[in-house]
Amino acid sequence: MVKNPWLPVAAILLYGIFIKVGRAYFHNRQPLSWRTTLAMWNLSLSVFSFIGFTRVAPHLIHTLYHYSISEFFCFDPEQSYGSEPSTGLWLVLFVLSKFPELLDTFFIVIHKKPLILLHWYHHISVLAYCWVSYVNNTPPGIIFCAMNYAVHAIMYFYYFLMAVKLKPKWFNSYYITVAQISQMVVGVIVTVLGFIIPPMYGKECALKKENNIAALIMYGSYLLLFLQFFFKRYTTKKGGVSNKKSTKEE
Repeated sequence: MVKNPWLPVAAILLYGIFIKVGRAYFHNRQPLSWRTTLAMWNLSLSVFSFIGFTRVAPHLIHTLYHYSISEFFCFDPEQSYGSEPSTGLWLVLFVLSKFPELLDTFFIVIHKKPLILLHWYHHISVLAYCWVSYVNNTPPGIIFCAMNYAVHAIMYFYYFLMAVKLKPKWFNSYYITVAQISQMVVGVIVTVLGFIIPPMYGKECALKKENNIAALIMYGSYLLLFLQFFFKRYTTKKGGVSNKKSTKEE
């Protein structure tokens, strides 16, 4: 990854071109109906995310239990999960998975669904951040990875059930959005701690300030956008909660 910094840049540029060209192409055409393909796509991402969570979360818990909070934020991650092949593998796969996840937008375009800012901004920013974060061996990155795996496992399974029309009534998209917002809240808290803890460590810290600033901007903007989406989509003028679909995001 260190030797190929152009890959995420190229992917983001091609992604932007596809959105522009694809939406123009379908402007005066009927939407396609790839429901079965979409269902299998969502199911595969759900299973992948679930497996990833089961491989990363145990090591995260182990590290938080055996390391002090300052050590967790400042130790070189390779001293921890770098010695655990399975965890290291699923962290790499997590970063690489942000490339195929761009295909989420492909289905939105061919089905002529609304493409909101939260969707495309999330995809390009998380791809760029994950790549840079992995290259810089960001210590708290494993927290972000575990959270994302967990939320995606549930979220993509929800969309699979929607695609095959088997979603139970109790499985409301409202809960998916709440989980997404919770993820962003934790992300903001972790990044804020990333500014407070390193100066207290007393040694050289592996967490780079520039990377932490990027993480705070990313999670802070996600939190604002998800809150905006939540209140716009789920709350009514009377203060009630609607039953509309959630956005396909983080």
